[in-house]
Amino acid sequence: MNRKLIRTTLADVKAKGRESSQQNDRINGGGSRASSGGSDGGGSSSSRSSQHSSSAAAAAAAAVQLRKRIPPPLETNAEIFYYKKQIDAHTPMVIVLQDGEEIEGTIEWYDRGALKVNRKSAPNLLVLKHNVKYMYKADERDGE
Repeated sequence: MNRKLIRTTLADVKAKGRESSQQNDRINGGGSRASSGGSDGGGSSSSRSSQHSSSAAAAAAAAVQLRKRIPPPLETNAEIFYYKKQIDAHTPMVIVLQDGEEIEGTIEWYDRGALKVNRKSAPNLLVLKHNVKYMYKADERDGE
């Protein structure tokens, strides 16, 4: 769902509140207030009723949105995107483990709990993700 479609501003909420109070007055028979789209003349009664129903639905949706905020997603897929990018480019990576040991190689594949690291001068490794402290590209280390 695109969050921009349902995000409202304070001005929108106030305007919808005014519209709903005017509509309630019209429904209850209190015709003393003038409506903003009111006095066109003859054939606009059907357009007013469709505007009434659409604005009422929008006001109800805005009221629900104000009462209950939707929490952000638990997973943003940023990790998946990063791994896929490094795998496709065969980027040499340095993986630093919790105990400080550094492993250099390219990531062959990954899953929920592990990384398969190919190394040139040493055997390939299956590294469990909970043992990884952090990782970075090997060419970023050359600046030291």
